[in-house]
Parts: sequence; C-alpha cells; structure tokens
Amino acid sequence: MCICKQRAGLKVLATASMMLSATIAVLAAADYPERPIKIIVPAPAGPILDILPRIISEKLAARWGQPVIVENRPGGANLIGTEAVMNAAPDGYMLLVAPPGSLVINPYFFPKPGYDPSVLVPVTLLAKLPPVVVTNSKRPFATLSDLISFAKANPGKLSYGSPGASSAPQLAMEQLMRAANINLIHVPYAGGLAPAERDLIAGHIDVMFDVVGNAWPLLQDGSLRALAVGATTRLPELPDVPSVAETIPGYVHDEWFAVLAPPKTPPEIIDKLSSAIAETLKMPDVAKRFGTFHVVPGGSSPAETAAFIKSENARWRQLSTTMGTKPESK
Repeated sequence: MCICKQRAGLKVLATASMMLSATIAVLAAADYPERPIKIIVPAPAGPILDILPRIISEKLAARWGQPVIVENRPGGANLIGTEAVMNAAPDGYMLLVAPPGSLVINPYFFPKPGYDPSVLVPVTLLAKLPPVVVTNSKRPFATLSDLISFAKANPGKLSYGSPGASSAPQLAMEQLMRAANINLIHVPYAGGLAPAERDLIAGHIDVMFDVVGNAWPLLQDGSLRALAVGATTRLPELPDVPSVAETIPGYVHDEWFAVLAPPKTPPEIIDKLSSAIAETLKMPDVAKRFGTFHVVPGGSSPAETAAFIKSENARWRQLSTTMGTKPESK
C-alpha cells in the first residue's frame, strides 16, 4: 500500500511539473520578445542569404519594439554559424537562417559536421530561390546542350566555380556532370557565389550554378548568359531559358532558405515567430523587395516547414548514395 501511495505521489508530482513547465512556456511566449533577437547567417555579408534576413529584421524590430540583429558567421560550409545556433539557449533569442547545406547536405557530405540538424526546430521557410546555370557570354555555347557537346569534345578544358566542395551549387553541378557524362574542373571559392561570379565574368572559369537573384543584373547587362534553370519548369522572368530537365530528364535542383531555432525551443515561441515572419512576408513592400531579387517568399507553418525539410533530406540522402560522393573534412 505504501509503495502504491508513493507511486501515485510521484505521478502527481510529475504531472504537476509538466503543467508548471507548460505554464512557464506559455507565459514566456506571451512576453516574448523582451530583449534583442539575433539572427545568425552562416555566410558573409552581401549575398541574398544575408540580404533577405535583413529585410524582415527591419519589420520584425518595428513590430516588436526590440532590435533584431543579423549577424554573419561564415565558414566551414555553413558549419560555424549553424553550430552556434545548435548550442544556443532554447529561448527564441538566437535564430538561424539556413540554406540547404546546413540542414540536408552537410550530414551526408561531411564525416563529422559537429551537429545533428534534425534537432533544430523549424520555424518557417524564408524563401525559395530559382537556380540557374550561367556562363560567360563570350563562350561558344548558347545552350546547355552546347555546353555538354563542347565538354565531351574537349575533355578537361572547361571549369566551373562554386562556393566550395560539398556546397549545394557544387553538388548540383556534380549531379549534372554525372547525368550528362562530362567532366569539368572544379574551382572552389571562399566567400559565397560572388567571387566565382567575378571570375566567370573575367573568363577565368567557364560556367557555374548561380541563383537568378544574384545573376540577374549580369544577365541583363550581357556579362553572363543563362543556359538552363534548375527548377522543373521554365521561369516567368526567363521564359526562353529551358530547364535542365528538358536536356537531362528527371534533373531538379532547388535552392531555399529556412528559419530555425535551437533544439527544444518551446512550441509557443516557435508559433509566435512563425506567424510574425509569415505576416511580414505578406507585406506588399516586403514582397516587392523580395521580388527585386527574383525569389519566392516563404511563410510556411512550422509543420509544413518540417515536412519540406524532411523531403529535401530524403532527396539529398538518395543523391549522396547515387553520386557516391565522399565526405569532405572541415
């Protein structure tokens, strides 16, 4: 009888503890945010991954009356910035804006990435970015088919740039090369896509995977030429540019940014963040500014974001197996 009473008492205490924790979480969410919020971008200042969070940070700061600070922590193929958020307190005051590399690529292409991205808490998708294969406009190929034919006729003579080994653009090109049975020399660049773009314009490399938002001014002034888009269909802004899938059936490459919080962040705070960001992305001036970079605003719910990341994770896991790419060290 005594043991039964003790067990019953423990159950009551456990239930009370859970109820107290839930109450504290609700109260914390009600007052959130009470101090500045930091958004970690695992890339240098300047590229779209840095620009888009700054656009929404201005609106969120005005909404909450608290500073929302974007902090750049580049390096290690997104590992440095991502690890910082992984180890942050689960209180909603440090967030991560992550590209695919942080969440669904590093686990399969780095032997010890230093973190398990699956425990990060999805908040929302920030944006989807149409990727595009671009070349120097003075190169002798006008289409992706031309590039493939030239590469086959001139093995080892063409090169491509990317932000580094096992980055999404590098793996996208690796996937393309394997499907087309061609071989291009990889030239990695530190500092994102911009340094590769500069060398592409200068003629030091021949081709690269870019995003339309970055490449658009260079396509408009004639410095670069678009050969194909990575999306499954043609883009409204580039109606005459075919998809890679029109040349290589089944090929797809998507770029996107997600907002995530540290592990164990309370769902009440996650929901508050997700709703605020989604409402911000619907603002006409924000949508217009996103549109100037040719990106599609996100705004998905936490559950929808988690499901999307799960599907992308499965796709990259399959690609890592199919491609047989060996993990890179840090």
